[in-house]
Amino acid sequence: MTDKSDKSPLDKSPADKSWTGKAALAGAAIGSAALAAALLYASQRRERALREKALPAPKDAPETD
Repeated sequence: MTDKSDKSPLDKSPADKSWTGKAALAGAAIGSAALAAALLYASQRRERALREKALPAPKDAPETD
């Protein structure tokens, strides 16, 4: 039963699986960082839009060239 012919072709040694775990962790880290960056960008954009909307236009704006 310990013969190699009894093993499934999907069974791999721990050395073969080690890189997949690291790749999965790296992918999760990159994905979560991208999500965090997108949320920060969207919130800053929203805050800027609300600030610009709240500021009234000056009535007597100085003329500039």
